Amino acid sequence: MQTLLDQIARERILILDGAMGTMIQRYKLEEEDFRGEHFKNHGSPLKGNNDLLSITRPEIIQEIHRQYFEAGADIIETNTFSGTTIAQADYHLEDAVYAINYESAKIAKAVAEEITKNEPHKPRFVAGAMGPTNRTCSISPDVNDPGYRAVTFDGLVKAYYEQVQALTDGGVDILLVETIFDTLNAKAALFAIQSFFEDSGKTYPVMISGTITDASGRTLSGQTTEAFLISLSHVPLFSIGLNCALGAKELRPYLQILAKEAPFLVSAYPNAGLPNEFGAYDETPDIMGEQIREFLDLGLVNILGGCCGTTPDHIKRIAAIAKEYKPRKVELSMMEHR
Repeated sequence: MQTLLDQIARERILILDGAMGTMIQRYKLEEEDFRGEHFKNHGSPLKGNNDLLSITRPEIIQEIHRQYFEAGADIIETNTFSGTTIAQADYHLEDAVYAINYESAKIAKAVAEEITKNEPHKPRFVAGAMGPTNRTCSISPDVNDPGYRAVTFDGLVKAYYEQVQALTDGGVDILLVETIFDTLNAKAALFAIQSFFEDSGKTYPVMISGTITDASGRTLSGQTTEAFLISLSHVPLFSIGLNCALGAKELRPYLQILAKEAPFLVSAYPNAGLPNEFGAYDETPDIMGEQIREFLDLGLVNILGGCCGTTPDHIKRIAAIAKEYKPRKVELSMMEHR
């Protein structure tokens, strides 16, 4: 899989999908949609637990994946952004984590195989999405106790290892650790992935994507983009990049740093602009597409997609523009780092 992805990435820019949550909101789902029959008598509210829909409303997730592939995506992400025991603890659904990840991977892989069968000249891939969890390993959530941590490194490793096991059992092609706001969380995810590789004898391409939280150009835990890159460059990654939090226009200067320094492919999947006062995203596919064109004019990226607020229409426009450009060049000496 790594060899095939490397080959395609040398030839053209790879396209990721867009937002899952934005698409799910279009269905205007209610509590019973999230519960289904399986969780009908669960003791906690479940509305908003989007990952659960892979079990209770799989046809919705399947259709969203299909729309993104039809829009031009090469890689779709599984519906598992909150697929760890740590994140699912908010819903008291730690016991459902394996099923959430396994079923999400199966759904995505089935759609990928279906589309690839119809278009064998353009193989499609599935990335197992591993979100940052809702805890931070580097910062205390209690201003009165700066030494306190709501999660331990070992706890994160255990949770991520379980997620990796389920995602790979379900058939993913890639592992994507995304929306990283705390690099220590990401290190735990990468340690879990590498431990799984050693234990199973299997390996998968690994993608990493951090998030710059504001105009300071730093992650929530305080790292600059360059520091973020240096902190993770010891791992043989398929790609490193940025997503979420900022729109394409605001993301560009930080992508320039990665493009200059990274010995890996560089990815970017920004939001459809900054959220407005209602929490919605205003940038149309054309507006976002023209901002992303700047990435391409500067030769910054190898992989492009969309995050919050983006839809298949955004991905279709991004894919069309990307066809006009060659991917960022990664020197052979740099690639040997992998």
